[in-house]
Amino acid sequence: MKNFSAWTTIAMAAGMMAVAFLMLAYPSQSLAAALRGLAIWWDILFPALLPFFVIAELMLGFGVVHFFGALFDPMMRPLFRVPGIGGFVMAMGFASGYPVGARLTAQLWEQRLVNRDEGERLVAFTTSSDPIFLIGAVSVGFFHNVGLAVVLAAAHYGSGLIIGLLMRFHGSKEQTPVENVSSGPLLRRALRAMHQARISDGRSFGEMLRDALQSSLKLILVVGGLVVFFCVFLEVLTLSGVMDGLYGAVSFALQAAGIPPELSQAVVGGLFEVTMGAKAAAAAGAQLTLASKVAIAAFVLSWSGLSVHAQIVSLLNRTNLRYLPFAAARLVHALMASALVFVLWKPLAPAAEAWAASVPAFSAENGLHAALPFLYSQSGLVFVGCMTMITALYAVYRAARFVIRRA
Repeated sequence: MKNFSAWTTIAMAAGMMAVAFLMLAYPSQSLAAALRGLAIWWDILFPALLPFFVIAELMLGFGVVHFFGALFDPMMRPLFRVPGIGGFVMAMGFASGYPVGARLTAQLWEQRLVNRDEGERLVAFTTSSDPIFLIGAVSVGFFHNVGLAVVLAAAHYGSGLIIGLLMRFHGSKEQTPVENVSSGPLLRRALRAMHQARISDGRSFGEMLRDALQSSLKLILVVGGLVVFFCVFLEVLTLSGVMDGLYGAVSFALQAAGIPPELSQAVVGGLFEVTMGAKAAAAAGAQLTLASKVAIAAFVLSWSGLSVHAQIVSLLNRTNLRYLPFAAARLVHALMASALVFVLWKPLAPAAEAWAASVPAFSAENGLHAALPFLYSQSGLVFVGCMTMITALYAVYRAARFVIRRA
């Protein structure tokens, strides 16, 4: 074990030295890649993530998370085998994007509101793209077709929900106990749980806001640093020809799966960084079908790139949650989402056209910032939709159990 650790250290040190040498060999290209990564962070990630980071922190302090935990506990445990708080994490993860789900899960683990298996299940299916990036950056910015957001969202979030149902079989049957908030109607118990959590926190609003801003800014800087690093890393590896072998292997795999091998560059880019992969998918050859390009974009969004994986690992580092179940779930999610694009392409075509005609027109000159008010509203709709979906799924679950018992 010691020899393995030593060789791992040597290999990683040699790799970092090689990257540093390549940056010196391609200084102008490295700087350009770093500036592209910085632009992605400032134009897309910073305005999309920071407000949700702060709001999530404040909701934890005010006990809103505990309110949803008590309210959704009868629904989330039989469906996903996670505490009711998982319903709030899922809604925030889908509405806010990566890495909000992992951050909330790590905080819940620290408060002993989830155990290791429940936390791993939760991170596996709450790590997703947010509507701001899916609609504003990918559909409008890269593909110049806002209607594609309907197919992308259905494939991405739908397969994420399926991952959640599959992950219920992961780990042991041990569950965290339900918080003791006395008896009474469910809504009253939920309000009492929120009040008790607020009393336990004890901080004033000013203190909570200061702490939320400090921790959120620290995390958003980490996210930006990882994006810039992976942009430079992928650029120097591409210029040095190291990526050619990987492109060839991915081209062979795509061809075997019936997908045009010309999309290999998008897949390889998406393996490292989600923005680069989605942009490369949209810019692929004009001879390729739009469905193939969107399928690869769905793959990239669901895999989420090693840049996001690094963010998740950094958040889970202070917990006992393992990375391997998360990585396996990301891969299955990516494959499932890309397959769902082909399945839903024709059935959702009318809905995509109708939605494209009803949303505001986005100007390329104004950039993403002009569309942020509309995109924030879509994030809110996703949050409310998740809450409604949990209730609907639970109703179907109870109805199915009733029918089976009566049969």
